[in-house]
Amino acid sequence: MPGRTIAIGDIHGCLVSLNALLEAVKPTADDVLVALGDYVDRGPDSKGVIDRLLVQAEECQLIPIRGNHEDMMLAVLGGGEAYNGWLRYGGVDTLESYGFAGDLKVIPESHHRFFDSLLDYHQTDTHIFTHGAYAADLPMERQSVDVLRWHSLRDGIPDQHQSGRTVVVGHTANKDGEILDLGYLVCIDTYCYGGGWLTALDVDSGEIWQANEEGRQRRFG
Repeated sequence: MPGRTIAIGDIHGCLVSLNALLEAVKPTADDVLVALGDYVDRGPDSKGVIDRLLVQAEECQLIPIRGNHEDMMLAVLGGGEAYNGWLRYGGVDTLESYGFAGDLKVIPESHHRFFDSLLDYHQTDTHIFTHGAYAADLPMERQSVDVLRWHSLRDGIPDQHQSGRTVVVGHTANKDGEILDLGYLVCIDTYCYGGGWLTALDVDSGEIWQANEEGRQRRFG
């Protein structure tokens, strides 16, 4: 049997939730795990999240998408931006998880390679995966990274993408812990760092797994 394609929403440093979610999903070597970005910031253990994803990449096919929080972090790590903006949106929590004491060399080379590997989007015959949103009338190779990483669905929900594929996104936190499912567009950011859930979705079967920072799990479908 072919493997599953499973999307995971915004993790935001929530390692307890990630570990509990992966325990429930049990990815195999045949599965494709598409992580939708925002691995870092706000939650307590961004370093631990990246470590866990690196381990997971040895156990299944991991496709990591770049989120806006990785944008902010990498702008600082690259030396082009001041710390202030990033720190205001969760960078303090990320640096603390690395044991930062004034030297960015505390971030290991394996993590730099992970961040360098992040994609703007991923698509299959039936689905598109990206962090934030998309322009409905443009093919994916012509999309603006600002839209892909930064556009909130609260500022406007796009129409169905011209390809007819179902688009799966994160970024816009659903604070009630529920998935936004419009049929052609599914948002699975369910506010893990704020007391909600971390969500995984099998895009073919519709099965849903969730876990929170208390390690609780629940399953639908």
